[in-house]
Amino acid sequence: MVSATVGRGAVLGAVALSLLAVPARAATGEPKASSAVLPAPDTTALTAVLRSAVAQGAPGALARIDDQGGTYRVTYGVADRAARRAVDAGDRFRVGSVTKTFSAVVLLQLADEHRLVLDAPVNRYLPGLLPDDRITVRQVLSHRSGLYDYTNDMFADSVSGFEAVRDRVFTYRQLVALSLKKPRTNAPGAAYSYSNTNFVVAGLLIEKLTGHSVRTAYEDRIFRPLNLRDTFYLHPDTAIPGPHAHGYLTPDTAGAALVDATAQTVSWAQSAGAIISSARDLNTFYSALLGGRLLSPARLADMERFSPVNSTTAYGLGLRRRTLSCGISVYGHTGAVQGYYTYAFATKDGKRTLTALANTSNNGKVLNTLTGTLESAFCGKAARALRAPGRPGPGGRDGAAGE
Repeated sequence: MVSATVGRGAVLGAVALSLLAVPARAATGEPKASSAVLPAPDTTALTAVLRSAVAQGAPGALARIDDQGGTYRVTYGVADRAARRAVDAGDRFRVGSVTKTFSAVVLLQLADEHRLVLDAPVNRYLPGLLPDDRITVRQVLSHRSGLYDYTNDMFADSVSGFEAVRDRVFTYRQLVALSLKKPRTNAPGAAYSYSNTNFVVAGLLIEKLTGHSVRTAYEDRIFRPLNLRDTFYLHPDTAIPGPHAHGYLTPDTAGAALVDATAQTVSWAQSAGAIISSARDLNTFYSALLGGRLLSPARLADMERFSPVNSTTAYGLGLRRRTLSCGISVYGHTGAVQGYYTYAFATKDGKRTLTALANTSNNGKVLNTLTGTLESAFCGKAARALRAPGRPGPGGRDGAAGE
C-alpha cells in the first residue's frame, strides 16, 4: 500500500534555527554551509519531492535528515512491488557511486600512514597496470586520469547490458582491460572526465597496499569504527541481507515493464559502486568524514580540493560539492546503480546530513526530481521561492555506478 510518513526523532533545541537563506561566503569565495546558519528542513517540500518521484515511475522513495540530535524521516511508495510492502526509512539499498567516497577515504588514510603518495604514479604501486606513467593517484581519485569509462559500452542498452553482467564475476584487471581497449579521453591531469575505471584502479591500489581485500579494508577502517550496522560489501554475493528496498531498472523502451534488478553481483563496479547501506549509515559516514573523524586535516583538505564540473558542481577526491539555489554548498556523492538512485550529502561541518533514495534507475525524470531533496533539506522554506525546475542531475549513464 502506498504510504507517506514523516517522523522526527529527537526534538531540536529550544533555540530556533536561523532562517538565513544565503550564508556569508568564506574568504576563498566558496559558499559556507555551517549547520548553525541553516533554516530548518522543509519536510512538506521533501514529501512532495518523493511523491513526484513515485508519480514519475519510481515504485518508492525515502529520505532521512540528521541534524544535531534531530532526525526527520520521509517515505513514499513501496519497497517491493510484488509484496506491496511500503518503503521504510530504515531499508537497506545499493548505493552505487557513493561507494567511491569510501574507496577514497581508505586511500587517503593510507596516505596519512605514509604508505601512499597522492602525486605518485599509479604504476609505482601497480607496475605496468596503466599505459602512461604520468597518471597519478590524485588524478585517478579526481577523475582527471583520462581513463575511458568501460561502462559506457557495457550498458549502451540498459536491460540487455545489465542481464549480461548480472551474475558475472570480474577481476579488477579485467575491468581495467576493458577500459584500455578504448583511447583515453584526455591527457593525464588535463580535464575532469567521470569514469568508473578510476575507482576500479582505486580498488587495486587498496588491495595492493593493505594486503587485504577491499571488503576487509572497508570493514576494518570504516564500517566497524563507525558502527555502520547496515553497511556491507558482499561481492560477489547477489542478495541484500535484512530488510531492503528492491531496485527496479527502467527499460529503454517506453512502456515496457520494470525489471527487478535487486539481485546482482555488481562485479562490474566493485570498489566503484558495490556497497550496500542505509540512509542512517550514510548520514553517519558523511558526518564523520566531514567532521574530521576519518582523516587528518591535511588529507581532508586534499579531498576537498575541488575542480569545477559545471555551474553548480565540483569534484574533489571521491567527493562532490554541490551549490544549491540558496547559495549553500553541500558535500557528498550521488549514486546510480541498476534499480537505485541515491543522494547522500552533508554540510561542510557534517552536522546536517541528508540521504535520499528512489528505487529505480534509467529514469531521467526521477533523477532530476530527486535533486529537490537537497533543496528541501538544506535550504528549507526560506529558499522555496528561489527554486527553479530541476536540471539534469549527476548520474553518468543510467544503470551504471554513475556520478
